[in-house]
This record gives sequence, C-alpha cells and structure tokens, in this order.
Amino acid sequence: MYKTILELSNEDAKHFFLKQESYCNIDLPKYINFSNILENICNILEKKTKYNFKKSKDIYGVNHTIFSNKDGKYSWRPLELIHPVLYVNLVLKITDPDNWKVILNRFREFQTNKKIKCMSIPVNSLGRINNKASQINKWWDGIEQESLRLSLIYKYISHSDITDCYSSIYTHSIAWAIHGKEVAKTNRRCTTLIGNIIDKNIQGMRHGQTNGIPQGSNLMDFIAEMVLGYIDAELTEKIKDIKDYHILRYRDDYRIFANNSNDSEKILMCLTEVLLGLGLKLNVNKTRISDSIIEDSFKPDKLYWIISKNYENNKQKHLLIIYNHSIKFPNSGSLQRALLDFYKKIVNIKKSNKKDIEPLIAIISDIALRNPRTYHIVSAILSKFISFISEDERENIIKKVKNKFSEIPNTRYMDIWLQRIVINFDFHKHIDFKEPLCQVIKNKICLIKNDIHIWNNEFINKEYKELIDIINTNAIVDEKIIKETELIIPVKELSIFPEY
Repeated sequence: MYKTILELSNEDAKHFFLKQESYCNIDLPKYINFSNILENICNILEKKTKYNFKKSKDIYGVNHTIFSNKDGKYSWRPLELIHPVLYVNLVLKITDPDNWKVILNRFREFQTNKKIKCMSIPVNSLGRINNKASQINKWWDGIEQESLRLSLIYKYISHSDITDCYSSIYTHSIAWAIHGKEVAKTNRRCTTLIGNIIDKNIQGMRHGQTNGIPQGSNLMDFIAEMVLGYIDAELTEKIKDIKDYHILRYRDDYRIFANNSNDSEKILMCLTEVLLGLGLKLNVNKTRISDSIIEDSFKPDKLYWIISKNYENNKQKHLLIIYNHSIKFPNSGSLQRALLDFYKKIVNIKKSNKKDIEPLIAIISDIALRNPRTYHIVSAILSKFISFISEDERENIIKKVKNKFSEIPNTRYMDIWLQRIVINFDFHKHIDFKEPLCQVIKNKICLIKNDIHIWNNEFINKEYKELIDIINTNAIVDEKIIKETELIIPVKELSIFPEY
C-alpha cells in the first residue's frame, strides 16, 4: 500500500522529502545517515524566514558529487548529495501551503488526458516495505503488467526515452511547466512564483547553471516530473486528432501503444517536436516500433535472463553465466537480481576451497567494473568470498581489487562500498580511499580531526553560525551501526523487499 506524493498534504509531503531515503536514493551503506542533519536544519529554517542563500550560485561545488563510472571506460554519471541547507530550504518552499496547492492543481491538469498515464510520481509507502520497493511495485504493475493487458487492445508498441534527461532539463522550463510558458515568461522576474523559486534554487545548487538538475533524490525526481508532466500536456494538444492510442510513461521512458503504425510514427514525431521546444531530444538508439507487444512488454535483459538461466551447482559456472549476461545487458535490473540470487545461494556456505576464491573474486570484480549499479551487491559477494581467505591475505586481495578500479576514472562510488567490506578490519586505516565520504568515516573511526567537509559552506553567512554548527557537528556517520556491522554483508542490508 502506498500514496503518491500528489495525495499527501503539504505537511506530509514535507516529512516525505525530509526522509533519509528521499534525500538520498543512492545505495549507500547503512551507517551513512543524513536524517539528523536534515531534521535539525529544518527546525532552524522553519523558525526564521529571513535566511538568504543567494550567494550559493557564486560558489563552486556546494553539493557533494559522487562520480560513478557507467561503462568501465570514459562514460560517467554525477550523483549529487545536495547541500542539506539548500535542500531543506527548497523543500520548505515547495511544501508551503499556497505553493503546494499550485503544484497539485497543475499536476491535475497534466493528468487530464487519461490516454497518457504517468507511473513514476514518487510514492510514500504505507506498509512494511520502503518507498523504493513501493516504487518498483508500481513500475511492475503500472508498466510491465499494464503493457501485457494493453496487448489485448493494441497491435503496435513503440519504445523511446529522452537522452540524458536530468542533465539536459532547462531550469527555466520548470516555471513554464508549473505556470504555463506565457505566464512564466511575462513574470520571469517575479520572486513569489514557485516555478521561479525552484528555478533559482536549483541554479544556486549548481554554480548558476540553467542546464541540468541534480540526480540522486526523490525531490529532484518530483521536479523532473513537473517538466515531464508539462511535456505530456503539450503532446496531448499535438496529437488530439489521433483517437486510438495509449501511452505509459515512467519518468523519461515512453511506451506508446497504437493500432496503426502511422499513428505510432506521428506520435513519436510530435513528441520529438515538443521536446525540441524544451531543449530535449529522444534517444534515437533506443527508439523502435514493434508489433510484438508481449515480447516487448518485458525489458530485453529481463526476458533474456528468464529464458537463459541454465547453470549447475557450480559457483564459477554460475558466475560466468552472470558475467556473460552483464556483457550483453550492462547495468540492467535483471543483472542486479541475478547477482542477488547468486549471493543468496552462497551466503550460508561455511567452507570453500581457497584456491577457487581468487578466480571468483576476479570475475565478480570485473562485473562491478563495467556495471556500477551492482556495486553494493558485488561488495556483499566480495565480503563473503573474503571470509574464506586467511586474515593475513585479506588486505592484499582488497588492495588488488581497489587498484583494478583505480585504473579507470570516476569510480569513487565503489570506494564507499569497498570501505564497507573492510570497515571493521584492522587494516582499514592503512587503505587510502580518495572519496571524501570515506575519509570522513575513516577519520571518525580513527579519531582523527581535520577539515574534510562533504559540502562547501562558503555561501552561508557568518551570522548564520547555527546552521554551520549543525553541518559541522551533526554526524552523518552512525558509529553505533558501524560497531554492529557484520563482516559478511547480510542479504537484508541489500534487498529492497523484506521478504527476499
């Protein structure tokens, strides 16, 4: 059970966005927690309304960026931990009662066309599973299963998505989305329009840039939905002469159903024109029209994995099958699931031949090297493999894995998970992790005092010392959890669904 963010009151929406999992939807070890810092900043900002953070746009690097390599080569994705002061400030602006009402009314307009269904509005779980699991369930039923249902009605399915969506969103288009293009342009200097407020705040997080929004939080997912909902509304106007179609959208991913291939082509052409007006474009490499709706209702990687699973009770053969799948479908959801299934099979094994372990470590490390979405699961598998190795050999193995990753750019995200593996080993203090988050954690454990900061606080005036004090003194590292951390990462620490 869940409610979408659009079903929440402004107060409930505020609490939703201030949750740890909303602030950071990047997979991180459990001992990294931002809840206290967000809560304490919120308590201060709610009491005073005169804080001015305009200087932030003149300061480089106010957010903390974790660079994640995408392909083991030169492609990378910046995952951002938004400066908590700027994040909380924007949450309070958006969930102001009047502003929240404007936003909800606008989304009702976006959803007028029942032939276009958006299934990616952030959700707030009401049950025992977390928000991320609820969002996945929503995707499964609203996209995958609904696609199968629609195969009874339609002959054609078109797939497409937007190229580099988040990094390409023009921040001024947020105001266009909420207020309409003409109103927004006429009132572009109005400081009370919520669209302008969001625009200016995002620019303030990104050194004044007007292209792109940060990736890595439910708040930014919601802001992206404002622009994407506006695209839905604009597309509705352009294709109003087409009667027989249905569109399912999950964020920037489109599935277009029709009974006429010409209608499919026209809808894609109209979508291209709408996107062009916002500085966005369709990914031509992922755009296709098919008359096999059942087959295309599943992602290709998932279907391939379902039909190709055929491994014996042999760890290396099993892992090589997964490795082959990772080459064919890099960074896919089915790859994550396959690795989690593999880990569940080995996690309770008590003994293993030591000479077999290093080849397995080599295979699993190479999978991670090319598939950053698997870092957390691969780290769990590595923690199990390392448990079979003698204590005096563990440090050497970890250094080999770390050196393998250091040879390619932008792999600091993996540093975080390698540190999780070794955090309770004595040799942890001898390993040099470049990622600042790792350094903060290491210094906390080793009781080292220095000036390593995750965020750049230069934009906060000295008279706002109370905010600086919170950022500097509120630990984002939970030492109690570190002390309770198991050497072998348990399945429950990785799995989104408790029943898994």
